[in-house]
Amino acid sequence: MNISIGADHRGSDVTLRLTHFLTELGHTVSRHGSTDGEPCDYPEAAFQVGSEVASGKADRGILVCGTGIGMSIAANKIAGIRAAVVQDELTAHLARGHNDANVVCLSADLLGERAMEKIVEVFLRDEFEGGRHARRISKINAIEAGAEPSSVTS
Repeated sequence: MNISIGADHRGSDVTLRLTHFLTELGHTVSRHGSTDGEPCDYPEAAFQVGSEVASGKADRGILVCGTGIGMSIAANKIAGIRAAVVQDELTAHLARGHNDANVVCLSADLLGERAMEKIVEVFLRDEFEGGRHARRISKINAIEAGAEPSSVTS
C-alpha cells in the first residue's frame, strides 16, 4: 500500500519511527512536513498528505501533530478527504469501518509509540463496511459538493 505521512515539528520524530515501521511491513511511504524537527505549520503537511490521498497517489494518509486535531481540521478541507482523530484501536476500527476515513490523525503528545503502531495497523488493515454507512458517506459527499444532505436517500 502507498502511504503518505506528514507532521509538524511536534510529530517529526513520530513520523520517522512510523516510516520505518511501515517500510518493514512492506508499505511504500512518502514523508512530508517536518522531517527533522524544523518548524512546520500543520496545515502545510495536512495539505501535502491530503492532496496525495485525494489524487490517488497514496492509498491512505497518516498525520501527526501535538493533538491530531489541527491536522484533522486542515485535512478535512480537501475534497475527498475524511480525516479522523484516533486515540486507540477501537476508534481506528470505527473510523475505517463506519466512516471510511482515508486519513488518520494522531497525537504526538498523548499516544505512545506502541499504541500508534497498533492504531496504524488497524487503520491500514480494516475496510469500509458499506451497508447503512454508505448512505452516510454519500451525505458527507453531498455536503462537500454544497448540497443538502437530506437530498440523499440511498
